[in-house]
Amino acid sequence: MNDVPKNIKDLNLEDDFLFAKVMSDNEICRRVLEQILNISIKKVESPITQKTIDLLLDGKGIRLDVYVNDDNDTVYNVEMQRTKRKDLPKRARYYQGNIDLDLISAGRPYEDLRKTYVIFICTFDFFNQGRYVYTFENICKEDNKIILGDETIKMFLNTKGILDDVNSDIKEFLQYIETTTAEFAASANNRLIKDIQKKVEAVKDSKEMEVEYMTLFQRDRENRELGREEGREEGREEGREEGYESSTKILKLYNKGIDKKEISSELNLDLALVEKIIRNYESI
Repeated sequence: MNDVPKNIKDLNLEDDFLFAKVMSDNEICRRVLEQILNISIKKVESPITQKTIDLLLDGKGIRLDVYVNDDNDTVYNVEMQRTKRKDLPKRARYYQGNIDLDLISAGRPYEDLRKTYVIFICTFDFFNQGRYVYTFENICKEDNKIILGDETIKMFLNTKGILDDVNSDIKEFLQYIETTTAEFAASANNRLIKDIQKKVEAVKDSKEMEVEYMTLFQRDRENRELGREEGREEGREEGREEGYESSTKILKLYNKGIDKKEISSELNLDLALVEKIIRNYESI
């Protein structure tokens, strides 16, 4: 990641900060969801932008760009994705699972789980089929007319679509994601884009927003640097607490006959580190 921040004036909607700030407007968020899903939504609850869900002690916390409820208690997670990662479908699955855990308390009936949408707006075509929208629900493989009915939907929007599979408003909106300019908004037929542009300009013109943007960038950079430093320290000092815990997990799996590559994958650790710990263990 580049350690030199963009000027806030140069941000597009594909940038997390601007996207989250624009979608924090209840009315804009509601209208965006209406256009994406082609449904009527009476209202949305105040969006919790960039909410962190941290549920499992050994799990990965997730930060959701926009996490909202509508008047029917449907939950929407809308996420901007600029990097084409092969694990994107499993990322969607992980988000879904954590949202469910966040929604239901231990011992509560499963009926308390609400309908949820995990929506990724991508600046790339993950499935390489030219579609603007890919929607997934759980259906019966043997009979596609049978829907599981677990009320979980995952959608991948693609700003690089070429097929005629959505209406003109969605096409314009997706183009606007990457071309967030006053000129584009002025020429757009989609009224929503013109209203979004007003919010965009308000964010970019706000000194308070500029300070927040730079503060968040600095915090993220410090976190990245801390992560790199901790990684170096772990490699040098296996006696540190985290290094010791990792070593213990590695050796337990290794003594069960698990392959080194499988250990690396299961514990999400670098293969070289796994091999080093096992090599040191065998040399004792």
